[in-house]
Amino acid sequence: MKTVITKAIIELINFYQNYISKYTKSSCRYYPTCSEYAKWQFEANHPLKALLFSLKRVLSCNPFFEGGFDYPIVKKSLKRKYICSHNQHQNLFLVKFFLIQKDKDRFYLIKNQTTKDEH
Repeated sequence: MKTVITKAIIELINFYQNYISKYTKSSCRYYPTCSEYAKWQFEANHPLKALLFSLKRVLSCNPFFEGGFDYPIVKKSLKRKYICSHNQHQNLFLVKFFLIQKDKDRFYLIKNQTTKDEH
Protein backbone atom coordinates (compact mmCIF):
# COMPACT_ATOMS: atom_id res chain seq x y z
CA MET A 1 0.00 0.00 0.00
CA LYS A 2 1.45 3.32 -1.05
CA THR A 3 1.43 6.29 1.28
CA VAL A 4 0.31 9.74 0.20
CA ILE A 5 3.93 10.91 0.20
CA THR A 6 5.03 8.00 -1.99
CA LYS A 7 2.20 8.67 -4.47
CA ALA A 8 3.10 12.37 -4.57
CA ILE A 9 6.78 11.64 -5.22
CA ILE A 10 5.91 9.19 -7.99
CA GLU A 11 3.64 11.82 -9.56
CA LEU A 12 6.49 14.37 -9.39
CA ILE A 13 8.78 11.89 -11.12
CA ASN A 14 6.11 11.27 -13.78
CA PHE A 15 5.77 15.02 -14.29
CA TYR A 16 9.55 15.34 -14.68
CA GLN A 17 9.67 12.45 -17.17
CA ASN A 18 6.73 13.69 -19.25
CA TYR A 19 7.25 17.46 -19.28
CA ILE A 20 10.89 18.25 -18.45
CA SER A 21 13.11 15.31 -19.36
CA LYS A 22 11.73 15.03 -22.90
CA TYR A 23 12.98 18.53 -23.70
CA THR A 24 16.47 18.25 -22.25
CA LYS A 25 19.59 16.51 -23.47
CA SER A 26 19.74 12.89 -22.36
CA SER A 27 22.69 12.60 -19.99
CA CYS A 28 21.96 9.65 -17.69
CA ARG A 29 24.86 7.20 -17.57
CA TYR A 30 22.74 4.28 -16.32
CA TYR A 31 19.98 1.96 -17.39
CA PRO A 32 17.30 2.29 -16.18
CA THR A 33 17.52 6.09 -16.10
CA CYS A 34 17.88 7.76 -12.73
CA SER A 35 14.26 8.96 -12.74
CA GLU A 36 12.96 5.50 -13.65
CA TYR A 37 15.22 3.95 -10.98
CA ALA A 38 13.80 6.36 -8.39
CA LYS A 39 10.24 5.58 -9.43
CA TRP A 40 10.88 1.83 -9.10
CA GLN A 41 12.47 2.37 -5.69
CA PHE A 42 9.43 4.31 -4.45
CA GLU A 43 7.08 1.66 -5.81
CA ALA A 44 8.89 -1.18 -4.03
CA ASN A 45 10.59 0.22 -0.90
CA HIS A 46 9.88 2.28 2.19
CA PRO A 47 9.93 6.00 1.19
CA LEU A 48 13.01 6.86 3.29
CA LYS A 49 14.99 3.92 1.97
CA ALA A 50 13.89 4.73 -1.59
CA LEU A 51 14.96 8.35 -1.15
CA LEU A 52 18.42 7.36 0.09
CA PHE A 53 18.99 4.87 -2.74
CA SER A 54 17.71 7.35 -5.32
CA LEU A 55 19.97 10.15 -4.04
CA LYS A 56 22.96 7.81 -4.09
CA ARG A 57 22.14 6.87 -7.67
CA VAL A 58 21.73 10.49 -8.85
CA LEU A 59 24.98 11.52 -7.15
CA SER A 60 26.85 8.70 -8.92
CA CYS A 61 25.47 9.73 -12.34
CA ASN A 62 28.46 11.85 -13.37
CA PRO A 63 31.61 11.50 -15.51
CA PHE A 64 33.62 10.06 -12.59
CA PHE A 65 31.52 6.87 -12.60
CA GLU A 66 31.29 4.44 -15.50
CA GLY A 67 27.52 3.94 -15.42
CA GLY A 68 25.92 0.89 -17.01
CA PHE A 69 23.14 -1.41 -15.84
CA ASP A 70 22.05 -0.71 -12.28
CA TYR A 71 18.74 -2.23 -11.28
CA PRO A 72 17.21 -1.44 -7.87
CA ILE A 73 17.85 -4.03 -5.18
CA VAL A 74 15.01 -4.62 -2.74
CA LYS A 75 14.83 -6.69 0.40
CA LYS A 76 11.76 -8.94 0.43
CA SER A 77 10.58 -11.91 2.39
CA LEU A 78 8.61 -13.80 -0.19
CA LYS A 79 5.42 -14.79 1.54
CA ARG A 80 3.80 -14.37 -1.85
CA LYS A 81 5.43 -15.64 -5.00
CA TYR A 82 4.56 -12.61 -7.11
CA ILE A 83 4.08 -8.84 -7.21
CA CYS A 84 1.13 -8.10 -9.42
CA SER A 85 -2.04 -6.09 -9.83
CA HIS A 86 -5.51 -7.27 -10.74
CA ASN A 87 -7.19 -5.91 -13.86
CA GLN A 88 -10.89 -6.09 -13.01
CA HIS A 89 -12.05 -5.30 -16.56
CA GLN A 90 -10.30 -8.29 -18.11
CA ASN A 91 -10.10 -10.42 -14.94
CA LEU A 92 -6.31 -10.77 -15.30
CA PHE A 93 -3.39 -10.58 -12.94
CA LEU A 94 -0.66 -8.37 -14.42
CA VAL A 95 2.92 -8.91 -13.31
CA LYS A 96 4.46 -5.49 -12.56
CA PHE A 97 7.97 -6.54 -11.46
CA PHE A 98 10.21 -9.56 -11.69
CA LEU A 99 12.41 -10.33 -8.70
CA ILE A 100 15.75 -11.92 -9.52
CA GLN A 101 17.51 -13.24 -6.44
CA LYS A 102 20.82 -11.57 -5.54
CA ASP A 103 21.34 -13.33 -2.19
CA LYS A 104 19.21 -14.86 0.57
CA ASP A 105 16.59 -12.10 0.95
CA ARG A 106 17.68 -9.42 -1.53
CA PHE A 107 16.46 -9.23 -5.10
CA TYR A 108 17.08 -7.20 -8.24
CA LEU A 109 13.87 -5.43 -9.17
CA ILE A 110 13.16 -5.67 -12.92
CA LYS A 111 10.06 -3.92 -14.23
CA ASN A 112 7.84 -5.79 -16.68
CA GLN A 113 7.85 -3.57 -19.76
CA THR A 114 4.83 -5.28 -21.35
CA THR A 115 2.29 -3.87 -18.88
CA LYS A 116 1.09 -0.29 -18.59
CA ASP A 117 1.54 1.62 -15.33
CA GLU A 118 -1.64 2.03 -13.30
CA HIS A 119 -2.09 5.56 -11.95
